[in-house]
Amino acid sequence: MENEKILQILDDTGNALEALGVRIRHAVAEVEGVTGPAPAAMKEEIFMGLTWEGQQGAQIGAYEVAYKANNLPDKWTPAHEFLDKARATINARYHGEGYVFSYWLFHDNKIYRQKLKKA
Repeated sequence: MENEKILQILDDTGNALEALGVRIRHAVAEVEGVTGPAPAAMKEEIFMGLTWEGQQGAQIGAYEVAYKANNLPDKWTPAHEFLDKARATINARYHGEGYVFSYWLFHDNKIYRQKLKKA
């Protein structure tokens, strides 16, 4: 049980460091003038064709991951590119009006989602 706690802390720390790396890359891109307009709103259906696997995190609870290797490129690529353009991170998740989930990127080969909490 103690090992599981340590591994979860290490995993959470790694995720936080990766999120920081993404934020730094976006800040550098802005300074270098590489920013573009925010993408237009996208219907949630773009994400529904992906294969999702359930996960559990100590801090964020239940969430799901779509792995690039487990998805068809014609489904994966548009969803990943959209979230990349939207600069969706765990701290700035993407969701549109009427969405059931929020979406974000952490790793190059993964898309994350978590069910939105009802107001």
